[in-house]
Amino acid sequence: MAVIRLNILFVCTGNTCRSPMAEAILKAEHIEGVTVRSAGISAFSGAPVSGHSAALIREAGFEEPGPSAPADRETVDWADLILTMTDTHKRMLEQSFREAAGKTFTLNAYTGIGERDIADPFGGGAEDYRHTFEELRKAISVLADSLRRNM
Repeated sequence: MAVIRLNILFVCTGNTCRSPMAEAILKAEHIEGVTVRSAGISAFSGAPVSGHSAALIREAGFEEPGPSAPADRETVDWADLILTMTDTHKRMLEQSFREAAGKTFTLNAYTGIGERDIADPFGGGAEDYRHTFEELRKAISVLADSLRRNM
Protein backbone atom coordinates (compact mmCIF):
# COMPACT_ATOMS: atom_id res chain seq x y z
CA MET A 1 0.00 0.00 0.00
CA ALA A 2 1.45 3.36 -1.04
CA VAL A 3 1.78 6.16 1.48
CA ILE A 4 -0.32 9.18 0.62
CA ARG A 5 1.64 12.44 0.49
CA LEU A 6 0.04 15.63 1.75
CA ASN A 7 1.64 19.09 1.89
CA ILE A 8 -0.03 21.33 4.48
CA LEU A 9 0.56 25.08 4.68
CA PHE A 10 -0.48 27.14 7.71
CA VAL A 11 -1.00 30.85 7.01
CA CYS A 12 -1.33 33.87 9.30
CA THR A 13 -0.41 37.52 8.89
CA GLY A 14 3.32 37.89 9.56
CA ASN A 15 4.39 34.24 9.95
CA THR A 16 5.99 34.94 13.32
CA CYS A 17 3.28 33.93 15.82
CA ARG A 18 0.31 31.70 14.94
CA SER A 19 1.38 29.87 11.79
CA PRO A 20 4.83 28.91 13.14
CA MET A 21 3.19 27.59 16.31
CA ALA A 22 0.73 25.60 14.20
CA GLU A 23 3.58 24.27 12.04
CA ALA A 24 5.54 23.15 15.11
CA ILE A 25 2.51 21.50 16.71
CA LEU A 26 1.56 19.48 13.62
CA LYS A 27 5.17 18.50 12.85
CA ALA A 28 5.44 17.12 16.39
CA GLU A 29 2.61 14.69 15.53
CA HIS A 30 5.01 12.89 13.12
CA ILE A 31 2.32 11.79 10.67
CA GLU A 32 3.82 9.71 7.88
CA GLY A 33 3.39 11.33 4.48
CA VAL A 34 2.53 14.78 5.86
CA THR A 35 4.89 17.69 5.20
CA VAL A 36 4.20 21.00 6.94
CA ARG A 37 5.23 24.60 6.27
CA SER A 38 3.98 28.01 7.30
CA ALA A 39 3.83 31.41 5.64
CA GLY A 40 2.30 34.84 6.10
CA ILE A 41 0.02 37.05 4.04
CA SER A 42 2.11 40.11 4.95
CA ALA A 43 5.33 38.38 5.93
CA PHE A 44 8.84 39.47 5.16
CA SER A 45 11.40 36.75 4.49
CA GLY A 46 13.76 36.00 7.33
CA ALA A 47 12.05 37.36 10.46
CA PRO A 48 12.48 35.12 13.52
CA VAL A 49 9.60 33.44 15.31
CA SER A 50 8.31 35.82 18.00
CA GLY A 51 9.88 35.40 21.42
CA HIS A 52 6.71 34.25 23.18
CA SER A 53 5.86 31.79 20.38
CA ALA A 54 9.39 30.38 20.38
CA ALA A 55 9.30 29.98 24.18
CA LEU A 56 6.03 28.01 24.02
CA ILE A 57 7.32 25.82 21.20
CA ARG A 58 10.49 25.03 23.17
CA GLU A 59 8.54 24.49 26.40
CA ALA A 60 6.42 21.87 24.61
CA GLY A 61 9.59 20.18 23.35
CA PHE A 62 8.79 20.88 19.70
CA GLU A 63 11.18 21.85 16.93
CA GLU A 64 11.19 25.58 16.26
CA PRO A 65 10.32 26.49 12.65
CA GLY A 66 12.71 28.52 10.56
CA PRO A 67 12.38 32.21 9.74
CA SER A 68 9.27 33.81 8.28
CA ALA A 69 8.30 33.46 4.65
CA PRO A 70 5.66 35.17 2.53
CA ALA A 71 2.73 33.26 1.08
CA ASP A 72 3.79 33.36 -2.57
CA ARG A 73 2.75 31.48 -5.70
CA GLU A 74 5.42 28.80 -5.29
CA THR A 75 4.33 28.05 -1.72
CA VAL A 76 0.63 28.05 -2.63
CA ASP A 77 1.35 25.69 -5.56
CA TRP A 78 3.34 23.39 -3.22
CA ALA A 79 0.45 23.06 -0.77
CA ASP A 80 -2.27 20.45 -1.12
CA LEU A 81 -4.13 21.93 1.85
CA ILE A 82 -3.90 25.51 3.13
CA LEU A 83 -5.18 26.25 6.64
CA THR A 84 -5.50 29.89 7.63
CA MET A 85 -5.96 31.45 11.03
CA THR A 86 -8.77 33.78 9.93
CA ASP A 87 -11.42 34.06 7.26
CA THR A 88 -9.70 37.27 6.09
CA HIS A 89 -6.48 35.32 5.42
CA LYS A 90 -8.50 32.75 3.45
CA ARG A 91 -10.20 35.41 1.31
CA MET A 92 -6.93 37.26 0.66
CA LEU A 93 -5.19 34.06 -0.50
CA GLU A 94 -8.06 33.11 -2.77
CA GLN A 95 -8.12 36.61 -4.27
CA SER A 96 -4.35 36.70 -4.80
CA PHE A 97 -3.86 33.13 -6.04
CA ARG A 98 -6.57 31.36 -8.01
CA GLU A 99 -4.67 28.13 -7.28
CA ALA A 100 -5.66 28.52 -3.61
CA ALA A 101 -9.37 28.14 -4.35
CA GLY A 102 -10.78 24.82 -3.25
CA LYS A 103 -7.83 23.93 -1.02
CA THR A 104 -7.92 26.83 1.46
CA PHE A 105 -9.91 26.73 4.68
CA THR A 106 -9.75 28.33 8.08
CA LEU A 107 -8.25 25.88 10.58
CA ASN A 108 -11.27 25.96 12.87
CA ALA A 109 -13.77 25.46 10.04
CA TYR A 110 -11.74 22.62 8.52
CA THR A 111 -11.52 20.77 11.82
CA GLY A 112 -15.19 21.34 12.61
CA ILE A 113 -14.42 23.40 15.69
CA GLY A 114 -16.38 26.36 14.32
CA GLU A 115 -16.12 29.52 12.30
CA ARG A 116 -14.33 31.57 14.95
CA ASP A 117 -10.97 33.01 13.94
CA ILE A 118 -7.85 32.17 15.92
CA ALA A 119 -6.93 35.42 17.66
CA ASP A 120 -3.63 37.09 16.88
CA PRO A 121 -1.54 37.36 20.06
CA PHE A 122 0.91 39.80 18.41
CA GLY A 123 1.69 42.64 20.79
CA GLY A 124 0.14 40.81 23.74
CA GLY A 125 1.73 39.23 26.76
CA ALA A 126 2.81 35.67 27.46
CA GLU A 127 -0.72 34.63 28.52
CA ASP A 128 -2.18 35.84 25.21
CA TYR A 129 0.34 33.67 23.36
CA ARG A 130 -0.34 30.70 25.67
CA HIS A 131 -4.09 30.99 25.03
CA THR A 132 -3.50 30.99 21.26
CA PHE A 133 -1.03 28.09 21.53
CA GLU A 134 -3.59 26.00 23.45
CA GLU A 135 -6.31 26.91 20.94
CA LEU A 136 -4.01 25.75 18.13
CA ARG A 137 -3.14 22.52 19.97
CA LYS A 138 -6.83 21.69 20.32
CA ALA A 139 -7.59 22.28 16.63
CA ILE A 140 -4.45 20.48 15.44
CA SER A 141 -5.21 17.49 17.65
CA VAL A 142 -8.51 17.13 15.78
CA LEU A 143 -6.68 17.63 12.47
CA ALA A 144 -4.01 15.05 13.33
CA ASP A 145 -6.62 12.46 14.32
CA SER A 146 -8.40 13.01 11.01
CA LEU A 147 -5.17 12.78 9.03
CA ARG A 148 -4.21 9.51 10.73
CA ARG A 149 -7.60 8.01 9.90
CA ASN A 150 -7.38 9.08 6.27
CA MET A 151 -3.70 8.68 5.37
